[in-house]
Amino acid sequence: MQEFTDKEILNDGLSTQKATTDMFNLAANECVHDDLRDKILNILDQEHSIQYEVFNMMHQRGWYQTPAAEEKKVSEAKQKFAQSYK
Repeated sequence: MQEFTDKEILNDGLSTQKATTDMFNLAANECVHDDLRDKILNILDQEHSIQYEVFNMMHQRGWYQTPAAEEKKVSEAKQKFAQSYK
């Protein structure tokens, strides 16, 4: 019987959550019934919360590292998105 490490389990969980949110997002985008769309969006929000929890568990253990953003790139992104809202 194969034993999985905590890292492998969390990595699998994160991958599953990413796929799940993709599917619920697609369902919400294509739903024409308001009540059903609201329920799907509620589930999508819950799934994003789960994904964030799993990500944080991995990040805190050093299993999902995120490099610091360069200040120049942050400023450029802010300007780009600020212009799209004008």
